[in-house]
Formats: sequence, C-alpha cells, structure tokens
Amino acid sequence: MSSLFSKIVSGEIPAHKVAESNDFLAFLDINPLAEGHVLVIPKKETDYIFDMEDDEYIGIWMFAKIVASAIKIAFPCEKVGVAVIGLEVPHAHIHLVPINHVGDINFSKEKLKLSSEQLSEHAERIRQELARLTSNS
Repeated sequence: MSSLFSKIVSGEIPAHKVAESNDFLAFLDINPLAEGHVLVIPKKETDYIFDMEDDEYIGIWMFAKIVASAIKIAFPCEKVGVAVIGLEVPHAHIHLVPINHVGDINFSKEKLKLSSEQLSEHAERIRQELARLTSNS
C-alpha cells in the first residue's frame, strides 16, 4: 500500500512543492510548527530513513541542505532545525523548521493553521530563494 507521501510524489494528492529532483521532493508541511516548515522525502518509498541505500541517504541530506539554505533566507531565523521522527507517516522524511529557540521544534506544541493561499505564497518564497541561490553557484 502506498504511503500518503508516495501519493504526493505520484500527483494523486496535491502538495505545495518547493524543490524536486529525480530522487527527492521537498514540500510544505500542511500542519507546520512554523511558517516555512518543509518536509524532504525520497521519491522511492522507504519507511525508515536508516534503511535507505547509502547513496540515497547521502543524497537526501545534500538535497535538504540546499532547501534549508533557501528556507533560512525566505523565513529569516537563527537556524533551520532538523528532525527525523518517522512515526506519523511510513515514508522516510526530514523536517526542516525555521527556529529561533529550541522550543520552536517541539512537535507536541499546537500547529499553525495556514490557508492554502498562505502555503502557496510560502512555497513561492522558498522557490524564489532556491532559484537565486542556484543561479549564483
């Protein structure tokens, strides 16, 4: 049975995508801890991040690093926090969350309620920064 994230990869479920490669996808969390909260996933369905093949594992972290650089500019913050929990959806994923304090990445706190329009605008901000960053390299 395919996961919710596999359905996003296949286009069965819409998502606010911010970056995509042949192997990975980054999109906004619809229940974010902070504005600019992004999920990075492998397109190949793998439940547990440590079960990924070595090249995929290294690749997802490099992909996440690029996305995090754009998030930090689009949503000014002290750092972009990283979390890999893997219990809520059986598909490996990395949370990238703009943070200013350690409590900002507390998954037990109430999530933001953002409209689809707000999420679209946030995704566009990150995509613009990614375009700017990649055009300068």
